Amino acid sequence: MMIACHECDMLYRLESVPEGSKAICSRCGALLYSHKKNSLDRTLSLIIAGLILFFLSNMFPLIEMKNQGLMMKTTLSQGVKALYNQDMQGLAALVLITCILAPFFQLSGLFYVLLPLKYQRVAPKTPHIFRLIRKLQPWSMMEVFMLGILVSIIKLAKMGTIIPGLSLYSFAALIIILAWATASLDPHIIWDKISAGDNPGVKHD
Repeated sequence: MMIACHECDMLYRLESVPEGSKAICSRCGALLYSHKKNSLDRTLSLIIAGLILFFLSNMFPLIEMKNQGLMMKTTLSQGVKALYNQDMQGLAALVLITCILAPFFQLSGLFYVLLPLKYQRVAPKTPHIFRLIRKLQPWSMMEVFMLGILVSIIKLAKMGTIIPGLSLYSFAALIIILAWATASLDPHIIWDKISAGDNPGVKHD
């Protein structure tokens, strides 16, 4: 497998480096890739935390609004349904994909890939699932939706009392956890472990 330098396009054969070390381009000195320390364990812990936060974000209300003695609550899924019922099917589909489906697949897919690797095993279809996760990563845009929620809260505050729900805090924490997990993940370690040729000790289920 070959890798190209991001700065000068010089080609190198992708090889394993010791944990905590970096591969540097011999021509321009740019960073090619690094072997992050404890990447697998740290990322798996963050993914588990992310799955818990994901379910909390979808089970509890995002915001509660009090107006003239009336209490209105809305969850993330109810927001998607409301957009659909208001003839904004395109926007509803976009929110559904970028804020629910893509993050869930990214979290559950990484859990499916990483947990067996921790015990020196490879789950079925791991390479295909990991490639799909990497391709879907740009579609997880929860921070954009979070910004829209904050703007809506500011506008709705003029109409009544706005109470942030547990889901809103969980959603904000999930954005941070998912970004942290993405930054801590070392793809080269994953490919090293799922390659039977490079790691004869790894077992395939």
